[in-house]
Amino acid sequence: MLFHIFHWGQSFSTEENNLWVSSNGDFAVGFVNHSELPYQYSVGIRFNSKYIPFPKQTVVWLAGADVSVGNKSFFQLSQNGELVVVDSLRRVTVWTSNTSQLAVASALIRNDGNLVLLNRKKDVVWQSFDNPSDTLLPGQNLPVHKTLRAASRNSVSSYYSLHMNASGQLQLKWESDVVYWSRGNPSSLNLGAVLTSGGVLQLVDRNLNPVWSVFGEDHDDSVNFRFLKLDIDGNLRIYSWVEATGSWRSVWQAIENQCNVFATCGGQGICVFNSSGSPECRCPFKTTSSPNLKCFALNCDSDYSMDTYEHTFLYGIYPPNEDIFITSLQQCRELCMQDPGCTAVTFTNDGTSQCRMKTSPYFSGHQNPSLSSISFVKTCSDPIAVDPHNSISSPSLSPVKRSHGLCLSCLIGATSGTLLLFVVVQIGIGCFFYRRRKWILRKAALAYTGRNSKGVMMLPFTEIKDITGNFKHQIGPGMYRGVLSNQQPVAVKDLEETIEERKFRAAVSRIGSIHHRNLVKLDGYCCESGQRYLVYEYVKNGSLDKCIEDDELNQRLTWRKRVAICLNVARALCYLHAGCREFISHGNLKCSNVVLDKNYEAKVSEYGLEMVRPEQSYGGEKDVADFGKMVLILITGRPEAKDIWAWTYEEWIQGQPERVVDKRLDGGVDLKELERVLRIAFWCLQSEEHMRPSMSEVVKVLEGSLTVDPPRTPFSQRLPEDEYLEPFCKSHQRPMEP
Repeated sequence: MLFHIFHWGQSFSTEENNLWVSSNGDFAVGFVNHSELPYQYSVGIRFNSKYIPFPKQTVVWLAGADVSVGNKSFFQLSQNGELVVVDSLRRVTVWTSNTSQLAVASALIRNDGNLVLLNRKKDVVWQSFDNPSDTLLPGQNLPVHKTLRAASRNSVSSYYSLHMNASGQLQLKWESDVVYWSRGNPSSLNLGAVLTSGGVLQLVDRNLNPVWSVFGEDHDDSVNFRFLKLDIDGNLRIYSWVEATGSWRSVWQAIENQCNVFATCGGQGICVFNSSGSPECRCPFKTTSSPNLKCFALNCDSDYSMDTYEHTFLYGIYPPNEDIFITSLQQCRELCMQDPGCTAVTFTNDGTSQCRMKTSPYFSGHQNPSLSSISFVKTCSDPIAVDPHNSISSPSLSPVKRSHGLCLSCLIGATSGTLLLFVVVQIGIGCFFYRRRKWILRKAALAYTGRNSKGVMMLPFTEIKDITGNFKHQIGPGMYRGVLSNQQPVAVKDLEETIEERKFRAAVSRIGSIHHRNLVKLDGYCCESGQRYLVYEYVKNGSLDKCIEDDELNQRLTWRKRVAICLNVARALCYLHAGCREFISHGNLKCSNVVLDKNYEAKVSEYGLEMVRPEQSYGGEKDVADFGKMVLILITGRPEAKDIWAWTYEEWIQGQPERVVDKRLDGGVDLKELERVLRIAFWCLQSEEHMRPSMSEVVKVLEGSLTVDPPRTPFSQRLPEDEYLEPFCKSHQRPMEP
């Protein structure tokens, strides 16, 4: 069934496959099936023209960006005047237009692809053009502080966005602080970006006069359909429909060389062009054969060496910053060699003589014969093997002078003595090499070569005692600082419980395959005679709870760092829940197992252990609730207050959220951000588990790509069965208004 204008109560569902269509038939609103995820749907606006085959009817807008629902869900204009997307299986509204106060009477999909809500006077009170996802249609304006965000990849929110800042510049960003493309006049204010029907991308002032323009290859040609899209690869492109070929054609892109898009290869290598001229990601400096690891993972059993890569520019991405020095090429290389924290360095040989040092194992870059820069990557030197087959030269025997009389006894004595001496020498040499080989193999087995298929060290209990100095340096409950024989610091966790060996080894194998920048890496374990230890990478600034409790350390936790910690922990949980091969629950998230590195970036430890504790049952809902508690502790600085949850909610509901902020914070609190963080924390603490958001939704809220409604009281026991569930969140690609 097709609708053009729809009124209160009208809806369509995933099962009925009906549409709301524009009067000219060019656009339609309906459920979009994610082919890579069966029975996962989103509500979107797509091209619907009969001149465009169905497989090419591109989606140009999604309700809630990439919010998805399961089977038997529906999209409706409710009686209170809101567009809502309802997940029937979860009994929750996952997106709403939030227009209940705007006297909405009807909705309409216009011929230009704009979905609008109208009041009784036919005035537009809400429109999809004001809430873009990743695409602009001709005539659609992207004003100041609005954002396009690229589609998510593998259920992880995209880091790429297109943003119009207050200075009038159109910018492509990675995360929140890396601008890798910018256009416009920084002195012009109140600009907006518009794609014209003629295929021209313009920045226009408040009177719609263009102040900057860029033209597609086919501008002013007779083209029926166009759109501007921020693609999943981080590049901005204008597409035109070519009827002759029956396909979409890119007629302009912001960055001609795709390799110049920041982090285009992520942690998987550097960007190069193949023989056909297409960009691809390669890893010339891969140090491990495991496909689950990042391209570069330095974990040396021996000394370091430096590999040289000419015409290569490298940059760090986690975090995206680096130290820059003005020096010579040789000194640049030596600086990295002498700094234990340096992983790679790039010397820009273009007259600037800049030495750009990276201290993160996660970096990317690009390689091209036209680049004058030279990069050095720190790698592991191969250990010198002992050759057990070295030849031993025997003393040469003088020729025996034959006398007139043969002295048989002399001959027998000389032969016996020679044989005895030869046997003794050979036994000595054999014992020496046997003992040396045994010592080398024992040392290697204890330290490094005893690794399972995931690359995780298997250590005997005696070695655990050695590296921890007999558990001398305790850094937390059951946690000890240790140092491996290559001087690499580690943190050793005593599980202090009896765990069945088979289950423990299975858990270690599972945890050892998990790699994420916000998860502490598991380096090794001990499973011997009832002893159960885990060996983690050592994270410099210790646990979050210690930083909160210590007044001096607490001063370093600025408001910006606290919000970043919340986001990093949310990303880690999101990866465990949705980014691994199978769902993994943390099960015991708290401030003591959130640790901070030298840049105060958060990493989560002690994850994935729920499978070895069968008497306890964990799920994603508990992780979400634990996350909400952690957020409130971090914001308030009150780890021991038993009534912290109720007190915080009471202050917020009375309109005084600033009163809950840690009094030791020296200003810098963003009240809009505080409002958003508190709202999502209270949603996480809902007593009804099905009311809690997923961690992917939490990430989007904290990133600012998904705004969140005021939560109901988190501590209510039960809702009436006939009470309609309140919406959780709504999507606007802009900062939330409280």
